[in-house]
Amino acid sequence: MIGWIAAGRSRAALRAAFVLSMALAAGGATAASAPVKYTLDLPASLLRFSFEQAGATNTGRFKSFTADVTFAEDALAASKIDVSVDVGSLDTGDQERDDTLKTPDLFDVKKFPKARFVSSKITMSGAGRFEAQGKLTIRNVTKDVKLPITFQTRDEKGKKVGFLTGRTTIKRLEYGVGQGDWKSTEWVKDDVLVTFSLKLNPAT
Repeated sequence: MIGWIAAGRSRAALRAAFVLSMALAAGGATAASAPVKYTLDLPASLLRFSFEQAGATNTGRFKSFTADVTFAEDALAASKIDVSVDVGSLDTGDQERDDTLKTPDLFDVKKFPKARFVSSKITMSGAGRFEAQGKLTIRNVTKDVKLPITFQTRDEKGKKVGFLTGRTTIKRLEYGVGQGDWKSTEWVKDDVLVTFSLKLNPAT
């Protein structure tokens, strides 16, 4: 009789422990499924590009762009990056070159004023390092790309600010940036290096 009572108490204790562990696990899963939504701090962010022309490296930047970022290292499945660029805001420090880049044979900004990257999947590749897979659209041409990025946070004035950085090389001709004489890579190389450093404030 005493053994039967003891066994019943043991089973009840096991059931209680199981229920508690499941509740804790559910609570942890809920916390991990809420990545932080960020908005871009444009004045503190940079989006640059560089290309080789006639053996010299030319650099430029885009002065106007937006970024909607939702991110958490422990909730990558729910994280996403959406960047839209006003191509006409390009600035290489040379007005004649800028005007040429905006023409129909290159970016054709009147017809295609926006470029955009939208992530479809973000995976971890190392400590603080990630890979954002998604689609990049330039001149209405969309290609699948894999973008290596880093993401860190820092406390500033009582709020946790995000910093998203990365770099990648794209082939301009794959997106039609080079029509007519500009299709030749003799003077302007096909590779364009894109680098970015985005400061992100938590959305209120």
